[in-house]
Amino acid sequence: MVKFKKVAVLMGGISSEREVSLRSGACIAKGLEDAGCQVERVVLDSESVAGKIPAGTEAVFIALHGGYGENGGVQRDLDALGIPYTGPGAAASAIAMDKWETKRVFLREGVPTPRGALVEGEGAVLPEGLAFPVAVKPRADGSSVGLTCPCKEEQWAAAVAEAARLGEGVIVEEYIPGKEWTVGIVGDKPLPVIEIAPKGGVYDYGSKYTKGATVYTPLDDTPLTRKCQGIAMDAFRAIGAKGLSRVDFRVTPDGRCLALEVNTVPGFTETSLVPKAAAKAGLTFAETCAEILNLARHD
Repeated sequence: MVKFKKVAVLMGGISSEREVSLRSGACIAKGLEDAGCQVERVVLDSESVAGKIPAGTEAVFIALHGGYGENGGVQRDLDALGIPYTGPGAAASAIAMDKWETKRVFLREGVPTPRGALVEGEGAVLPEGLAFPVAVKPRADGSSVGLTCPCKEEQWAAAVAEAARLGEGVIVEEYIPGKEWTVGIVGDKPLPVIEIAPKGGVYDYGSKYTKGATVYTPLDDTPLTRKCQGIAMDAFRAIGAKGLSRVDFRVTPDGRCLALEVNTVPGFTETSLVPKAAAKAGLTFAETCAEILNLARHD
């Protein structure tokens, strides 16, 4: 049963993730219609919702990935309009979008996370205390855009330049051998863990969006998956998130679960990670969309 009947799904935008957002939004709109909602598809071509939300809209399902959709911008604008929306509020969104600020919060709140440093970009040297291989990524971008894992000095400058072209600040982290896991969260409950196994070794943009490039495996309940789910909830609460998020991890062979980041508007095609995890928990795609929508609120 859906709480809101007349719903707008926001998608598109002008970030590097526009095309993924359009795919997510189309799937969400269909899922909400299957759940009994009257849906308006709202495609944004600017960082503003002014005049874009249809009259009578009871709630907004945010499917805007990156930029305005995840940095707190659209959340602040919807708060000002008094319209309930899905996912975390403006403050939590702003923290999560800034991967360095997220790491600072994790360290302060005791959430295990890889050692790392922030560098400026061109001319940067490998920070003291880190050794190759390392992970290099933009301070604020999504879909693993700009992520590389240089293994030797000769690859360092190109890796930093690739991340730096996407914005100010580049994060360098110790490379954590092991597995890539992710935990979706809906409301105050973690979903089953999904293991991510990119065939190329690194879960970059190509691995995410090239068909067949990555194997996704929903995991059964074990002490280690429960440990990871618990840390995911700690990370979610540490940044003040509500409603919906996905927490990404590296899990070492000896069972350490290290949180990498919090995604506040995770991908939502029918083959995306949160829907896969929800399916493992016994929820249909439409039921998952409806449950997230029912948590919509404004600050």
